[in-house]
Amino acid sequence: MNQSTSQRPPKIQFPCEDYMVKVVRDADEKAHQFVLEVMRRHAPELDEDRMTLRDSSTGKFTSMTFYILATGEDQLRALFEELKAHPSVHMVL
Repeated sequence: MNQSTSQRPPKIQFPCEDYMVKVVRDADEKAHQFVLEVMRRHAPELDEDRMTLRDSSTGKFTSMTFYILATGEDQLRALFEELKAHPSVHMVL
């Protein structure tokens, strides 16, 4: 196996159920509502009961984990770009 092949991310088959999106944001209600609004808009079937929240040890940040139905690269790109553009969002995985 050559090195360039082993370093490529696996290709996602769409639609992809249970695609995980993790967002690290400021620990405040405005940031929380912003992330929820963006997730609902880009993944209308979002099951918010499966969302998990975890506060950082300092209490400054909260990570939000979602599982969505990923319908294509355009959906994911738009979702990630909108989230990352907000000043209260620090990381999107």
